[in-house]
Amino acid sequence: MAYEKRAYRSFMQGAGLVQFHVMVKETDLWISADSDLKDSALSIVRQYRRHLEHYIRNHPEFLTTLEPLDVEPEAFDLIQVMATAGKTAGVGPMAAVAGAIAEFVGRDLLRESKELIVENGGDIFLASAEERTVSIFAGRSSFSRRIGIRIKHDQTPLGICTSSGTVGHSLSFGKCDAVTVLSSSAALADAAATAAGNRVQSPRDIQKGLDFLASIPGVQGGLIIAGESMGVWGDVELMKL
Repeated sequence: MAYEKRAYRSFMQGAGLVQFHVMVKETDLWISADSDLKDSALSIVRQYRRHLEHYIRNHPEFLTTLEPLDVEPEAFDLIQVMATAGKTAGVGPMAAVAGAIAEFVGRDLLRESKELIVENGGDIFLASAEERTVSIFAGRSSFSRRIGIRIKHDQTPLGICTSSGTVGHSLSFGKCDAVTVLSSSAALADAAATAAGNRVQSPRDIQKGLDFLASIPGVQGGLIIAGESMGVWGDVELMKL
């Protein structure tokens, strides 16, 4: 999705933080930090993209498979984390790429900023010293931007990742408007959101999706929206916006 098409970013405030945009090829990040760390972020993104692109050149199946994939113990940390997240959620490793990049970039930037919000196409790595609210964008559903998830500072660092079968360019075999997943691993949250979204074809499948999320070790909570129906499981505190 092109940067200018990500209209939801106009609603992202990151109160008290400096916001800036970082884009390298397909990687498109909106970052909030204590100060403008764009140069550092660009360098970090390029590093992790080199790791990813190098591995894909030598293992093209890493890019294309929709099934869990084993990787070598000596593979880059990013590659191992993506593969582990995919295996845990039962999907291919690239289902975790946006969350993994957001987290790896975010954790590196924490050396220069005490607070960080790294958003990568709806997948967020959050480290905050204060309470934050993450608004849920769910396409044409009436819930879209009318509800949010309250995140307390002691829950962070945290991954908050959203998958949709009706919004955006990411591959999904489901038809839900939003699946949002919370996990200490943003890579796992991303992969789990994709896997749960694949299971939701209609509002009748919401409980099935939530039951699936509850079965994944490391997932703390989740929310699923399909049309005018919504279901919530786990450590998710909703609030009206």
